[in-house]
Amino acid sequence: MANFSYEIFSKVVITQNFGQAAKALNVTPSAVSHAISQLESDLGFPLFIRNRTGVELTPDGAQILPVIQHILNSEAQLQQVADQIRGLNSGTIRIGAFSSVCINWLPTIIQRFKKKYPGVEVTITQGTFSEIAEMTRIGSVDIGFATLPVDNQLQTEALVEDPIFCVTPADFIPQNKTYMTTDDIGDYHFILQQVDYDRDTKKTLDRYNVAPNAITYSIDDQSILSMVESGLGFGILPQLALQKLTGDVNIYPFSHQYNRTICLSVNKTQADAPSTKLMLQEIHQHLAKRYQESYLGKA
Repeated sequence: MANFSYEIFSKVVITQNFGQAAKALNVTPSAVSHAISQLESDLGFPLFIRNRTGVELTPDGAQILPVIQHILNSEAQLQQVADQIRGLNSGTIRIGAFSSVCINWLPTIIQRFKKKYPGVEVTITQGTFSEIAEMTRIGSVDIGFATLPVDNQLQTEALVEDPIFCVTPADFIPQNKTYMTTDDIGDYHFILQQVDYDRDTKKTLDRYNVAPNAITYSIDDQSILSMVESGLGFGILPQLALQKLTGDVNIYPFSHQYNRTICLSVNKTQADAPSTKLMLQEIHQHLAKRYQESYLGKA
C-alpha cells in the first residue's frame, strides 16, 4: 500500500494546515510534521512554505502533487476492484461542482446513488469552473462539473447547453416585449459574480457593448436577484442558476442567444474505478431523463 506520508501530504494540501490535517487523519500534529519532514528529506527539497496562518505548497511541491495524488487514487481504485470481486460495494467518490449544479442536480443524484450503493461514501467540493477543473486534473476530485472549455488532459463530455438570460426589475419591459436588444440595454449597469465575467457572460456583454465600468459584482446569484429587484441594475444569469432563485424580477432572452456548455470532467486515473463508473451512470440517467432530447451526454 502507498506510504502513509503521501496521504498526509495530500491532506495538508487540502487543509493548508498541519493541525487540521492531523485532526482529519486522527493522528497527532507532531506525527504530521514528522511525516512531512521525512518526505521532504527523502525527496531532497521542501514541499511547503510555513507561515503564521498555515502552509502553502512550494513550486516543487506543486509539481509532485499530481504524482502523489495519482498514487493515492490508483491505490483506492485497487481497493475498490478487490471489494467488487468480493461482492462488496465500497469506496469513496469525490465530486467537484459549481453552485447551481450543487443546488439543482446533485441532491437528487446523490440521494438516488446512496439508496443503491449505501457503502460508497460521496463527498462534494464546491468551487469556480477553473478551480473544479484543476482539482479534477490533479486528482483531488474524481468527477468535476464545469463549463467548456477545460484542460484537454481531462476526460470530458458535454452535458447541457445552458442558455443565458437577462434579469431586469419587475417594472422593466423591453421595447418588443419579448427579448433584450442593444437599445434596451442602453446605459444600464449589470450586476454579476466576478468569477463569471471571464467566460460566456463576457461574450454576451461584449456583444451588447456593455463596458467594464458599467459592471458591478455581487457575492452570489441570489444577491444578484435582490439587487436587480431593488432597481440597482440588470443581472445576467444562466437558466440553471435561475431555477431555484426567488425575486420580483423579469427574465428575458437576449436577441442573440448565448449559452454556456456544462460539461462533465473525469480524472483519467479514476475513470475506471468502480465507484466512479457507478456515479457516472447515475448522473447520465438522471440528466437524460430531465433534459430528454436536449441532453448532450450519454443517454
